[in-house]
Amino acid sequence: MRLLLPTLLLILLCACSTAPERTSENGTTAPSANSTNVIYVVRRSWHIDIGFAAADLHPPLASVRAGFPGAQYLLFGFGDRAYLTKGGKFSGTLAALLPGPGLVLATGLEASPETVFGVDNVIRIAVSAAQSRDIEAFIWSSVSKQDGEASPLAEGAYGGSLYYPSTQRYSAFHTCNTWAAEALRAGNLPVHTFGVEFSGQLWKRVQHLARRAG
Repeated sequence: MRLLLPTLLLILLCACSTAPERTSENGTTAPSANSTNVIYVVRRSWHIDIGFAAADLHPPLASVRAGFPGAQYLLFGFGDRAYLTKGGKFSGTLAALLPGPGLVLATGLEASPETVFGVDNVIRIAVSAAQSRDIEAFIWSSVSKQDGEASPLAEGAYGGSLYYPSTQRYSAFHTCNTWAAEALRAGNLPVHTFGVEFSGQLWKRVQHLARRAG
């Protein structure tokens, strides 16, 4: 039993670390005819990101585009600062046994999310303009600012990504996937947030949303 919590936390931390990209052909879940915007829910192994076409972003979140010249899409995720900035080392894992500061990971893509991560790992959800703005507002509120501006803390774990300090804290009960669920919920999408720690829990609900919209 003493090993259960550290083992579980290690799984959660690995889930919220970056995962390799993969390539596949384009594919989409058809959006609803009543909606005007599309958000991208991207599964990176045990971690889920929320994405947008870069051109669709509104201020103030649109200011992040400056750090990603040439990017056609921007993805946003969440993770533990101690773990991610230490490259997933064991010392970072120990630091994360207690709740601590979080990071927002922004990733710029020059190709579509389906091309980069594979059709099976991307779900497009059609939303109204107001819903899209509300999700953007949640993400922006998760980023720490100075004088109203967001500045990267460090380069991300791979090319085309940046870490931003977060206003939110990471814990075993508030993981990258909890955060992603909260982002969708902020857009008034029917997604539960309590008890969502693993990507599979959220992914099933997003699949259900996509089927309803199709």
